[in-house]
Amino acid sequence: MIRQLRSKLSFRQFQNGFTLLELLISMSIFSILSLMAYSGLQEVINTKTHTEVVSKRLVQLQQAFMFIGRDIEQAVARSVRNGFGEPEAAMQGSTFGREILTLTRAGYSNPLKIKRSNLQRVGYRLEDDKLLRLNWRMLDQDFEQASQSRELLDKVEKIEIRYFDEKAQPLDQWPDPLLNNGNDKLPHAVEFKITLEDMGEIRRLFSVVH
Repeated sequence: MIRQLRSKLSFRQFQNGFTLLELLISMSIFSILSLMAYSGLQEVINTKTHTEVVSKRLVQLQQAFMFIGRDIEQAVARSVRNGFGEPEAAMQGSTFGREILTLTRAGYSNPLKIKRSNLQRVGYRLEDDKLLRLNWRMLDQDFEQASQSRELLDKVEKIEIRYFDEKAQPLDQWPDPLLNNGNDKLPHAVEFKITLEDMGEIRRLFSVVH
């Protein structure tokens, strides 16, 4: 009889379900686990977003150096005349003027087989924290010939260029002002030092094929 009574009481207690305290504890544990799961998911999302931003920036940087490298490596010793009819060196670079570097390069593609030279005049300009690549349709320019520009990099704080002569001596400008008839001379290497707002200082050295 007593055993039957105990069994009935136990069955009724089981049917009554969880107490309020048990429910509160369960809800607290569930809340903590949910918060941990959300924090982990948010961290994964933030990491993925940051990785995508860095990846796109690296691709942009790689493409910019690809253009610079191709231009410098295919530089040729061919001076030109600017819009004022004055001679410009085959490669010309200094901290003065609008263009930080201009040069004549080979390999100007001609898919339409137009009768023109395979040489092209290109240049680089830092404008509004952007590195621009310029190109001109004709080597010897006039006032009516405007350059076409393409943005290579943004968030550029500073660009420094050094030129190395045949003795590997660094120069801050080219042609060497101490040389006579240096317009058709090329350096042996050119170093670009670019300071970016988000990635700091990056250096690249490019050889000039003679």
